[in-house]
Amino acid sequence: MNCLQSWPAPVVRVQSLSDSGMQMIPDTYVRKPCDRPSSLDQNLIPSHGDQIPVIDLQELFSGNPSTLSLLHTACSEWGFFQVVNHGVSHRLMEQALEVWRQFFHLPVEAKQAYANSPTDYEGYGSRLGVEANAKLDWSDYYFLNYLPLSLRNQNKWPSNPSTCRKLTAEYSEALVKICERLTKILSENLGLESDHIQKAFGGKETGGCMRVSFYPKCPQPDLTLGLSPHSDPGGITLLFADDHVEGLQVRKDGNWVTVKPVPNAFIVNLGDQMQVISNGKYKSIEHRVIVNSTTERVSLAFFYNPKEDMTIAPAQKLISNSSPALYPPMSFREYRSFIRTKGPSGKSQVESLKSP
Repeated sequence: MNCLQSWPAPVVRVQSLSDSGMQMIPDTYVRKPCDRPSSLDQNLIPSHGDQIPVIDLQELFSGNPSTLSLLHTACSEWGFFQVVNHGVSHRLMEQALEVWRQFFHLPVEAKQAYANSPTDYEGYGSRLGVEANAKLDWSDYYFLNYLPLSLRNQNKWPSNPSTCRKLTAEYSEALVKICERLTKILSENLGLESDHIQKAFGGKETGGCMRVSFYPKCPQPDLTLGLSPHSDPGGITLLFADDHVEGLQVRKDGNWVTVKPVPNAFIVNLGDQMQVISNGKYKSIEHRVIVNSTTERVSLAFFYNPKEDMTIAPAQKLISNSSPALYPPMSFREYRSFIRTKGPSGKSQVESLKSP
């Protein structure tokens, strides 16, 4: 992939722009009027009942029928839900978030030692996609691989703060356990064998990676976005973020709904590969991130994905004369190369694959 060897322009750290005290953001971050968030847009203000479902994982894992039904509805109608009583230590969650906040507040020179490239994205970055003249997001990030073990290289993880590697590994291990149990229940809810999704993802070679996002204060938050609209290309995403500042928005029925995070909960969303495996019964939903002028925001997004060389296709059991396959088989590596070239592009990738 020669087109992915280098960024099309010098990389600017958004945090440095924010810290400079500038009052007007550069044009490359300014969105077209139709793509800007607006506090005057009533679609941004959720009414009662317009929040993503909250699911008790203890009830779910115990097989409570009403909770299983709630999960099925959440996956079919929202593609998003929050989980509580998930068993992950709240202290570990807060420590993981805080150690990454400390990393982003290190001197630029210390972070630059981990600067990434579009060949694999691992490391410290500030843009997605390599298309020239693209509108950029008001955020910096750190991307790292966790699974499979063959891709895990802790030398690419920050050694400063000193506890970063240890906490990141402990946190990731805890989230993998949740994802493994979720794939079993999601498979059964779709009427598949309980290990169908796990096998489709690669079994013991299933992929896992993390994107830590830092959204600095922005002097003109009404003109830009922290993360462009997109659906996640992979399998299952678990998000933990600062709960004192809202940022995530989900597109529901054509409107943008601002998610109100439940304290100590994970926000879970399904990626495009889940939509493909379920033959469209479960949805990967478009979402974006807004920023504000007074408060920074840190988020940890853990992605539980198919192994790169796994070919993903609709489950045979979900295909019939009345419900033909909506998507062609495609390797996850091939699929993900789209977003790494174009950057976040709404639902354009998965929708473009649908059979005419």
